[in-house]
Amino acid sequence: MATAPQNPALPLFYKDLVPLNSQQHASWKTRSTNKATWLVGVNSVPLTVEEFPQAQRNYPIIFTSGENPVPLILMGMNDGVNVFVDDEGSVDQPVYIPAYARRYPFMLARLRPDSEELSLCVDPSSDLVGELEEGEALFADGQPTEATTNMLKFCENFEIAGTKTANFMAELQKHNLLMEGELNIDIGTGQPFTYRGFQMVDESKLREVRGDVLRQWNQNGMLPLIYAHLFSLDLVRDIFGRQVAQGKGPQIPVNA
Repeated sequence: MATAPQNPALPLFYKDLVPLNSQQHASWKTRSTNKATWLVGVNSVPLTVEEFPQAQRNYPIIFTSGENPVPLILMGMNDGVNVFVDDEGSVDQPVYIPAYARRYPFMLARLRPDSEELSLCVDPSSDLVGELEEGEALFADGQPTEATTNMLKFCENFEIAGTKTANFMAELQKHNLLMEGELNIDIGTGQPFTYRGFQMVDESKLREVRGDVLRQWNQNGMLPLIYAHLFSLDLVRDIFGRQVAQGKGPQIPVNA
């Protein structure tokens, strides 16, 4: 169900990644845009737990399979399909766009595997940065401008949210609450569409969690996040309906 990045060595959306510095990028600018072209054809985007309350209003929230699952929103039910972004990158408003997508083409990255230090990097292939005629300068007199420091702060907050998300996922795994998911959409043809390849919270196991643990989760805000995930799954049919209405498949079999 999840769209993989084009280069598995780079995060989703990024085609290249270089560290920003005042020497090489002294004259670079960054510009804003009303088209998220990097979201075209991407059906799933990583999400932090802090975003669950906003995201669950628009998208199903699922978790990846494997040993180190991460939360994702579904913007389409099939690979290569995004029902909220058209082929030109225009976003169907108003919908919530995850911070992972809003930070592009910037991100914090570790330049050396033996170092914990993160540096602000950018995808130089993006048309949102570079030797542009219009836009906000990234550096002035050898120092980062307000535009750069604001983006650095945004990316730093995203990393902090990422740590909280990892703790949330670790807690779910500690209590064995994740199960392989299956979503069935019956459109009345007698042959439902079935989606697998993701994880979700097992509600039966959630009901068995000890009261003291549930009380702690309620106090620290984890319990509402779990239910935001579970409630969001009801949106699967809406996403599927949008996909069919836009002619983006899957093909509905015609009864003979």
